Amino acid sequence: MIDRRFVLASLLAVSLAPLRAHAESTEVLDTVVDGLDRPWSFAFLPDGTILVTEKAGALRSIGADRKLSEPIAGLPEVAAVGQGGLLDIALHPNFEQTRLVFLSFAEPREDGKNATSVMRGRLSEDFRSLTDVKVIFRQQPAYDGGGHFGSRLAFDRTGALFVTTGDRQNLRALVQQTDNHIGKIIRITEDGGIPPDNPKVEGWLPEIWSIGHRNLQGATIDPLTGRLWTVEHGTKGGDELNHPEAGKNYGWPDVTYGREYSGEKIGAGVTEKEGIEPPVHYWDPSIAPSGMVFYTGDRYPQWKGNLFVGALVQKHLARLVFDGDKVVEEEKLFEGYARIRDVRQGPDGYLYILTDEGAPNGRVVRVKA
Repeated sequence: MIDRRFVLASLLAVSLAPLRAHAESTEVLDTVVDGLDRPWSFAFLPDGTILVTEKAGALRSIGADRKLSEPIAGLPEVAAVGQGGLLDIALHPNFEQTRLVFLSFAEPREDGKNATSVMRGRLSEDFRSLTDVKVIFRQQPAYDGGGHFGSRLAFDRTGALFVTTGDRQNLRALVQQTDNHIGKIIRITEDGGIPPDNPKVEGWLPEIWSIGHRNLQGATIDPLTGRLWTVEHGTKGGDELNHPEAGKNYGWPDVTYGREYSGEKIGAGVTEKEGIEPPVHYWDPSIAPSGMVFYTGDRYPQWKGNLFVGALVQKHLARLVFDGDKVVEEEKLFEGYARIRDVRQGPDGYLYILTDEGAPNGRVVRVKA
């Protein structure tokens, strides 16, 4: 006979689990600032000031007093539609000398279309405006839709800028074609030119680094090796972690661990194929991975060298442990806390996370040691 008291206790434990997880999270998470509206990315200036983007088109600063500034002036118009808007932010490698800030955004184009673009501007000393604003990259072709802009930025050791793009949700047929920017990783100079060491593959646009990507919403440089690492959204399953190499093909949509949202297979339904690079790690079911960072500080010695990835759908921070290039352990931190859009390491050695929530709940949070 089933013990009803045992069943009741089990059901109660399950129902309280999210509350316990949230309570545990709040004990080790310190809110730096809240009141943000759908923040997408953030970056630390050398003095500890934080710049944070909001999808609707605002760039704001957060100083030592933990107060949120008014929007910084000088930004171009954004297409705040669906997943689009003001997206990633990256500082020039020599920011202290140049004060240049790079921003990716969904740019309105002709005939009501839009696409991922990258601009740069010079931040004023008082943090109130951007000047000398210039668009240095425009994804082609543009499309009338609100999905899959990709849009992460990462400077490598040479000063070249990686730009991730998406397949725009409905243009997957263009991803394996190499005369466009759909589902590609782009590598350009700080002025938008072509780095001389870019891959030289016949038929490829010279700015293309790699192809076969669905929707890359995370990118970072391994500080030890200098290599690019990315995460991209799959469909129903099939989220991927990769370290994309020059001139290589990562498979989408011909090779994937995901399935259509209907449950049907994608294409031939294969997970490997000659000439296609397999993912280093994949998630099934999907976690909807976003911003990512390798931890190099001393605040949490047990985490040094680990990779941290924000999870949107599953609402946690994933901690990945490596043996060489192989993921040997994964831990879910702060389960159920919030949709985590980005994670960065601050100049103080702490990890900071950014929650993907509307005002007044969007916030920057510090992970306590």
